[in-house]
Amino acid sequence: MSIITISRGSYSRGKEVAEKLARALNYECISREIILETSEQFNIPELKLIRAIHDAPTILDRFTSGKERFIAFFRATLLTYLQRDNIVFHGLGSHFFLQQFPHVMKVRISANIEDRVREEMLRENIPADEARMVLVNDDTQRRQWGLQIFGQDSWNAHLYDMILHIGNLNVDQAVSIILHALEQPCFKSTPDSRRMLDDKALAARVEAALVKAFPKVIADAGNGEVFVNVRGSLAEQKNITEKVTLLAEKVDGVKSIQVNIVPFIYED
Repeated sequence: MSIITISRGSYSRGKEVAEKLARALNYECISREIILETSEQFNIPELKLIRAIHDAPTILDRFTSGKERFIAFFRATLLTYLQRDNIVFHGLGSHFFLQQFPHVMKVRISANIEDRVREEMLRENIPADEARMVLVNDDTQRRQWGLQIFGQDSWNAHLYDMILHIGNLNVDQAVSIILHALEQPCFKSTPDSRRMLDDKALAARVEAALVKAFPKVIADAGNGEVFVNVRGSLAEQKNITEKVTLLAEKVDGVKSIQVNIVPFIYED
């Protein structure tokens, strides 16, 4: 059992690689579902959120603690999906949250700009100059999303276990290489790795439950025991602890809660 994430630019054939890989493995292939669930938790139309992802993240500024809420919801939704195991995920930002999980294979798919231009011209029925401009802008905005929202550069090779270039290498050959690499023991789920994912997913769901009231919340979890750090006044320690406990205990999987109040020192 394994988990594979595919990072890709527009028209780089990464989606095709992900879908063919999932079929070859008989795994579930997901991407849009994450956006759907995140948009529902934000209570904004999916198309607006997708537009923001492909254009600029400024839409998040219209919401109180928008950046923190988006990250919390996205991470919680993603990690909860990945708990199913046997998943191929392609799309936004997954590799930023999965560096600590050794059994998750993180793949980046790239392609020549000229090949991407031809692919966009064909699919969108637009001239070459327009296709090239769209692709350059899309690449820039996706990179800015990673830097502004997640604080990391999606072009950083260290984020990936494997980078495959579609050109001389075709889609089927890329899938074959990934399948071969998956035979390595390091990419197999183990009881320890699944337990780690379960703990991180639970902590992420707790953070998502608390982030609107406590934007700087940090949660950790182990076997259902949850430890929460929140910013607040020590004079309000009792009220804050009660509120955190009330919100967190509604999250499935929480067995016990410990709350630590981090006193305000300066305004972030």
